[in-house]
Amino acid sequence: MNNIQLVIFDIAGTTVADNGQVADAFIEAFRTTGIELPAEEVKKVMGFRKIDAVRLLLDKFSPDNPSGEERESLITEIHDRFIRGMISFYRQDPDLKPLPYAEKLFSWLQEKGIKIALNTGFTRAITDAILQRLHWDNGAGGINRVICSDEVPQGRPSPDMINRLMADLGVASADSVLKVGDTEVDVQEGRNAGCGLVVSVTTGAYTRAQLQQYHPDHIIDNLEELMPIIDNA
Repeated sequence: MNNIQLVIFDIAGTTVADNGQVADAFIEAFRTTGIELPAEEVKKVMGFRKIDAVRLLLDKFSPDNPSGEERESLITEIHDRFIRGMISFYRQDPDLKPLPYAEKLFSWLQEKGIKIALNTGFTRAITDAILQRLHWDNGAGGINRVICSDEVPQGRPSPDMINRLMADLGVASADSVLKVGDTEVDVQEGRNAGCGLVVSVTTGAYTRAQLQQYHPDHIIDNLEELMPIIDNA
């Protein structure tokens, strides 16, 4: 019997295919306000709560204009445009699908009695559009719990989402939690929560070389590679 009781997966780029659409939605949301963003800079904020990502990008690419309440209004406007764009995309995209081995892995974990959770920098509205299209809602696929960044006080790299999932699923020790994600802040989130294992995947926003800088316990190229890691935990 291994020591893992709960595996927490990110969504876009980790369990659900993302071919750059999330970054494109960010770029388009900013473009409507006259701000152009380099794609490489957008990739750096993948994984963050999306309103936090908007604020980070605005601070970097439009640091002085506007300010105060007007700036907060602009942040809200960009974030709302991003949400609408992503919901529309996920409701209509004919190519929306789980990444290879995701559903196989969910079934395998379920058979082993290991709990499965998803967490994400998306809002609940975007997340529900994904879950409904993939038929992962209402506990389907063995997913025990899904939590979104707008349902906790702070998004990644804060451990709030992981802490909430542990409490909801009755997992007492973070040592028995494995966190899986595709970005820098996924690694930081797992470390801040004290997870027993933190695993990065190369199927999302970051390359293997980029992920190596953040020192996850393992870097894998597909979700099937997670099985022996769990067996040996």
